[in-house]
Amino acid sequence: MSDVPEVRPPVVTPVRVVIAVCLIAPFVAMLWVGSYAKTDPAFIGIPFFYWYQMLWVLISTALTMTAYKLWQHDQRSRGVHKGGEAK
Repeated sequence: MSDVPEVRPPVVTPVRVVIAVCLIAPFVAMLWVGSYAKTDPAFIGIPFFYWYQMLWVLISTALTMTAYKLWQHDQRSRGVHKGGEAK
């Protein structure tokens, strides 16, 4: 038997920090109501309060997709790092 400890990759990596930022940003943007609780500037007659929130629906979708793709990449690279086979 060998007493060599198993070397594991770090849990917190730059990629995982980016994933966390992508997932947290929409919550911060929507919970900070004071930043968008106004009517101007209007966009095609829609007050800022409403179109800003609708814009964040699209931004959130893009950020969630980015986080998912980064997570997949991270998991594949960890599988290869562990000696496993990447799928």
